[in-house]
Amino acid sequence: MTVTANPPVRPRHGRPWTMVERNLMIYRHTWPVILAEIFEPLLYLLAFGLGIGALVGHVPGLRGDVPYPEFVAPALLATAAMNGAMNETTFNLYAKLTTDRTYESILTTPMSVRSVALGEVSWALLRGTLVSTAFLAVVSAFGLVHTPAALLVVPSALLIGFTFASTGLLVVTFLRSWQDFQLIQLVMLPMFLFATTFFPLNVYPRPIQVFVEALPLYHGIELTRAAFLGTTSAHLAVAVAYLALLGTAALTWAVHRLERTLRD
Repeated sequence: MTVTANPPVRPRHGRPWTMVERNLMIYRHTWPVILAEIFEPLLYLLAFGLGIGALVGHVPGLRGDVPYPEFVAPALLATAAMNGAMNETTFNLYAKLTTDRTYESILTTPMSVRSVALGEVSWALLRGTLVSTAFLAVVSAFGLVHTPAALLVVPSALLIGFTFASTGLLVVTFLRSWQDFQLIQLVMLPMFLFATTFFPLNVYPRPIQVFVEALPLYHGIELTRAAFLGTTSAHLAVAVAYLALLGTAALTWAVHRLERTLRD
């Protein structure tokens, strides 16, 4: 009788997609949370875009005179991508790090810290893009989309999601307690209000314009607004490069810090 030896077991290597799959399984039961993120920019659109828009009329200087709701809608879409990505890699990830200690068990598997970090960023990117795409469908139903080029907001949302997910991952490694989230809001809220979300850049004096142009959300809004309105400019290449470089730098630093945090 011949005994066949069992084949050697090959070591498994964790992949970032494993974290995405895990989050997808979790959100099967909590999908209304993601839907709630669509309603927030929608409420702003109704209140500011349609409400104040009835008083403002048109915004000059962008592809002629642009109706105010069409000016605000792409900015809110960029904001939705930002918030969707940031919420995942700040609030949710901090809970996994401190309260739930999720990663302690995950790291007993073949998953590496780098794979965990890339997986969480990928999931945050996917989540932000889903929210933005759904919001695009809603504003299209409102009749605010007039060009097929508006579909370019989807890759724009991917880039915005990548930048802010990576930045959120980096920020969360510096947080000392839940109270520190107030500091995040102290940055996010003014950026949302003043990064040309509700009015054009030229309403500011030049020194303030320079500051606004340094904000990552400003560049994200420039991308989505250009796609939404079907306009082009040389600044779009600058916006893409800015967001890509910021996201890559933040992710690289975040992985390094997360390695130290989870291995301590």
